[in-house]
Amino acid sequence: MPLTKKIALITGAAQGIGRAIAAEFAAAGAAVVIADRQAETAAATAAALHAAHGRPTLAIPTDVTSLESVHTAVSQTIDQFGRIDVLVNNAGWDRFAFFLDTTPDFWDKVIAVNYRGVLNTCHAVLPHMVAQQAGAIVNIASDAGRAGSSGEAVYAGCKGAVIAFSKTLAREHARDGIRVNVVAPGITDTALLAAMQENSTGAKIISAVAKAVPLGRRPGTPAEIAPAVRFLASDAAAYITGQVLSINGGLTMND
Repeated sequence: MPLTKKIALITGAAQGIGRAIAAEFAAAGAAVVIADRQAETAAATAAALHAAHGRPTLAIPTDVTSLESVHTAVSQTIDQFGRIDVLVNNAGWDRFAFFLDTTPDFWDKVIAVNYRGVLNTCHAVLPHMVAQQAGAIVNIASDAGRAGSSGEAVYAGCKGAVIAFSKTLAREHARDGIRVNVVAPGITDTALLAAMQENSTGAKIISAVAKAVPLGRRPGTPAEIAPAVRFLASDAAAYITGQVLSINGGLTMND
């Protein structure tokens, strides 16, 4: 599933699942843009991937909650590479809290990163893909958006919205040669997961969920998520659009 000569813009790619996706893409021959609000970490990731794989990389400080910041990242990518073939919306944020213990400020932050961020990037990138009459978008959702998740009510709602939004874009832009698919990870070993265990409620929930995973009784790893994203971004998936692929060790088994 090569990505030779593809130009990929990946949000939240400085670390975690995003970095694993960026590494997978670079290894498959793509030029990779690391769009992340952590400027120094993004630059270090871009340098490391270029050294490891010899592919062009570019780090762009990006806040996905700001449409202006996203447009800047897209413009810089177009200026550098001439086009965007693949968009991966990976940036995300959450903390464990039962819904009645949350506040509107918390809701706004979760929605801004996990849903509004996807709207911003798609709205900025799609016109370029329409002009090209080609492109692939892979949105990283979550099994929380398919099955629900205690302590993640707002996050789960956002990820469910991402799934519905992605299916709608897939319908609207199939005629433009643009494919839109979703990867929905289950519990995955990242810095975000570690941060979500800082309170006792989160730690208990994550421990219980990990023990319930049929394959290995453990969280997944970013490296186990990335190959599916590469596949959906590649020409091997040219006849696939509007689909959701869960990667969760069998924790949930969706139709």
